[in-house]
Amino acid sequence: MNTLKQEPRFLTAADQISQNWDSLARHLAMHGMNFDRTPPPRQFSSGFGNLNYLISINEELRVLRRPPMGPIRPGSNDMVRESKILNRLWEKFPLAPRCHYICEDPAVLGAPFFIMEYRPGLVINGSMSRELGETSGIELGRMMAEKLATLHSIDPADVGLEKLGNPEGFLIRTLHGWTKRAAEAWKDDNNSNLDPILNWLHKWLTPSTQATLLHNDFKLDNIILNRSTLSPNAIIDWDMGTRGDPRWDLAVMLGYWTEAGDPEVMLELDQMPTASHGFPGREEIFQLYKEFSGQHVDGFHAIRVLAIFRTAVIFRQLHIRYLHGNTTDLRFARFGKSAEGLLDFALDVANEKYF
Repeated sequence: MNTLKQEPRFLTAADQISQNWDSLARHLAMHGMNFDRTPPPRQFSSGFGNLNYLISINEELRVLRRPPMGPIRPGSNDMVRESKILNRLWEKFPLAPRCHYICEDPAVLGAPFFIMEYRPGLVINGSMSRELGETSGIELGRMMAEKLATLHSIDPADVGLEKLGNPEGFLIRTLHGWTKRAAEAWKDDNNSNLDPILNWLHKWLTPSTQATLLHNDFKLDNIILNRSTLSPNAIIDWDMGTRGDPRWDLAVMLGYWTEAGDPEVMLELDQMPTASHGFPGREEIFQLYKEFSGQHVDGFHAIRVLAIFRTAVIFRQLHIRYLHGNTTDLRFARFGKSAEGLLDFALDVANEKYF
């Protein structure tokens, strides 16, 4: 029988968001699967959105993944989309875990969920970097640029994902979508930087000229690493995966990529420890990706600003969830300040104060 150790990557029993495990057991039994109650399910501690649990089915460890509790914005936290990606992507991109089962019936756990392959390993965010040596970031940075380029080289038709998303007009549609979300997020507390950022983006953002598979949230804590070698075991969190402009994936990754001279808000994001440990800077990662991928990267500056703006809106949305009582996670209390600082940083990047 599998055993699960008490580890920092899991929430404590008191902090864990419990699910209707009896309902899950009955549902899986109807589909020929035995949900093992020993060891009990454990909730992973990483992430701010979707909920992930290490469970055992037929004495095999698996991961159950579902959206956050409470209302879900249409198109967000899409378990069905993610399961379809993971059903096929592993065939050409082995770092994508394989989906074993999808349940679209919200009556079971209150929302669609899926069960996927468990890939053990180390997940590193900004504060959990004690495993890294002084120069570990050199190879990790190169690895991230290379794996992103590899993903973008895959023909979607080769993995049955040629109809995923709508790449036509991707960047302009992305700008319009996040503009609407920003207006809603700040409707009761307007920020003076919103209009200048949006005016700049509408002036400088040009339409997409290429389309590839996208992860849409490619960053270090979505990569599970081998504990000994720090080589990648898996890339996770594909619920926003789609087809679109590959420069967008690069811009999203660099939106979390901190440097030692960044303003405080960037250093407090706690997403990736790239300001130390020998990680390449943002401009070097940009050049590495360009070298590995051969992709057209002209016009990247405006896409980078759009990605920072998007991150600001996301942090504002997370803060609103806290204010409305949809989460008791105290980390969310400071995200309002983070959102304001990220809008400032977006303007600084637009004005070329930072790469």
